[in-house]
Amino acid sequence: MEKVDYKTELKHLYKPSGKDVSEIDVPRMNFLMADGEGDPNNSQAFQDAIEALFSLSYALKFMVKKGEAAVDFGVMPLEGLWWMDDMSAFDLQSKAQWKWTLMIMQPELITGLLFEDALAQVKKKKNLAALPNVRFEAYKEGKAAQIMHIGPFAEEGPTVEKIHNFIQEKSFSPSGKHHEIYLSDFRKTAPEKLKTIIRQPYK
Repeated sequence: MEKVDYKTELKHLYKPSGKDVSEIDVPRMNFLMADGEGDPNNSQAFQDAIEALFSLSYALKFMVKKGEAAVDFGVMPLEGLWWMDDMSAFDLQSKAQWKWTLMIMQPELITGLLFEDALAQVKKKKNLAALPNVRFEAYKEGKAAQIMHIGPFAEEGPTVEKIHNFIQEKSFSPSGKHHEIYLSDFRKTAPEKLKTIIRQPYK
C-alpha cells in the first residue's frame, strides 16, 4: 500500500519558517468547506463545522485506503479563511463581525463522487448539525506571503503585522482573505504551544 505525506510533499505551503516571511504561489487545490460568521470563541456553528469537516475527511481517507487506489494518507490540517465585508476594518479584535470559511485540503484522488459517498456514509452514522453545510470545492489562492506563528491566537498581532509590512515593502497590496492553517489541535493544545501558519494573499 502506498503511503503519502502531503504535508511533506507540499512542504513549501505547510511547513514555513517561523523567523522569516516566505513568498509562495498557492495552486488550485480541492477542499471540504463550511461557512459561518461571528466570534469563533463562542460559536456553536464553528465547533459543529470542525466536527463535520474532520468526520468527512476521515471517512474519505478510509474509503481511499480500502478502495482500488489503496493509498494511505494523513488527513490535512484545519484551515480558516477570515474576513469582514469591509476588509479595511478587519482586525483581530473585531471577532463578532468576522465571517469565516473553515476547510480541509483534499488530495487530487478525492473526487466529487467520493465526497457524495462519504457524505451519505457519515450521515448514516452521525447526526452532525453542520453536515448539510459542507461542500467540496476547488480554491486557488495564488501569490501569498506566509510565516509560522507559535503561541496563543491573541498574540498573533505582531506576526500579522510582519506579513503586511513584508507585502508593503515589496510594493504589493494585500488581497483576498486572512488565512490561517492550524497545525495544532487548538481544542487540546496549550495556547503557548499552538503552531499556526499565517498567510496573506497579495496582488
